[in-house]
Formats: sequence, C-alpha cells, structure tokens
Amino acid sequence: MSFLEVNNICLDYSVKEGQTHALDDVSFSVGEGESVAIIGPSGCGKSSLLKIIQGLVPATSGTVTLKGETVDRPARDIALILQDFGLLPWRTCAKNVGIALQIRGYARDERRERVEKMLELVELSDMARAYPSQLSGGMKQRLAIARALAVDTKLLLMDEPLSALDALLRERMQERLLALWQSQGYAQIIVTHSIEEAVFLGQRIIVFSPRPGHIVDIIENPLCASAGFRSTEAFFSQVEYLRELLREDADDPASEVRHA
Repeated sequence: MSFLEVNNICLDYSVKEGQTHALDDVSFSVGEGESVAIIGPSGCGKSSLLKIIQGLVPATSGTVTLKGETVDRPARDIALILQDFGLLPWRTCAKNVGIALQIRGYARDERRERVEKMLELVELSDMARAYPSQLSGGMKQRLAIARALAVDTKLLLMDEPLSALDALLRERMQERLLALWQSQGYAQIIVTHSIEEAVFLGQRIIVFSPRPGHIVDIIENPLCASAGFRSTEAFFSQVEYLRELLREDADDPASEVRHA
C-alpha cells in the first residue's frame, strides 16, 4: 500500500455556460517521503486536484486515501500552499507560523519553541516580528513552508509556489525546496508550469493533458536531487523529452475531447 493513493478521480462543476468536466479518471500514488511534480497546461485541473487531495473539495467520483484512510475532509497530515501563500497580513511572521499550532491546542511554550525552530529552518529568525508586507516573494514562500511544517506535515502540496519569482531567485528557491524536503523527510506534490522545475524537483513527473485533465504519462526521474543534476546531460534530456510530450499533446486535436 502506498502512502497516498489517488484512485479514478473525476471532477465536474457548473459554470454559466453549463457543466465543465475538469478531471477525468486520474489515478496515481505517492510513496512516503517521495517528491512528485505535476505539469500540464492551464485549466487542466491541477489546482483542483490538490484541493481534492487535501480534502477541501469533494471529487465527483473516485477516492483519495492517505495511509489507508479515506480523505473526505481537510486532513491533519496534509498541508496545502497556494500561489498567494495564504499568509495573514495582520499577523507577524511568528504568529503566521504559530496559527495552526494555536488552532490545534498546542501549549504556549511548545508553540513558541516550534515557531522558533521553523523560522530558523527557513532562515527567517530575524524577521519574526515583521509582517508579510515587509517580505520579499522568496521570504513569503519560505514563511508559508515554515507554517506548513510546524505541525509535522507528512504531505506538502504546493500550487505554483515559485511562479511569481524572477528566474535567478526561482532557481535558488528550487534549491531550498529540495534541501528542506531532503532534510525533513515529508512527501511533496508540486504543481508547476515550468518544465525545468518539474525535472529538477520531481522524482516522478506526472504529465496532464488539456481539459478534461487526465494523465498522459508518468515519467521516472531517478536522478532528481543528485548533486549537480541541473547541469547534466540527463537533466537536459528529460527537459527536452517533457517539452516534446507536452507539445505533442497540445497539438493533438483530439486531446480535449479524448475522455469527454
């Protein structure tokens, strides 16, 4: 049994124009401590899938199980970081990190200890009393991760976490995400539009079709996280293969109706 099982997920929802078939028969698994990247065109249901996995949105059909237990409500062991990070602007960095601990009833001394540890982990100890508006994009991303990890998250879901950053900062933050995942041992699923980011961060890369989103391929990427991977021929080969795969599916006139 895998750590996370996503089984035959379909999602339909209503819009002004009628019914939208967003996800079609999506199935995959994630092992304990594994890093998985999901990539595909805009509007193919990737963000909705993360919300289903977290228990925030019910699927039309199919199931999600975590450690053998069905996920049908927000799960304590799963954290979701959205594109805007979801930080509370009226709370300091320290209080943003501590909010989930407070909700879950941790004692004040333990909350303070965990907050300090998490801020140190993401190198934001000196910003504990600052507010989100005083942080750069990279700092906000690190703060969101610190808040997620404070409650011993076993599965971290990230929806385009680096999309707002410039190219050089984005690469540095990819390195930081990799280091945090390696040191903390949680499983993670990263939704991204960046081919290079998917190859750099995903031990497996799940490729989605245009809407209705279904899995085109699952690519094994065993050299992910190896030293100097970004500069290797294997990295560039994976990037090119993924680019061709996405291009072929986008050019396929049947891709949007294949599973309708």
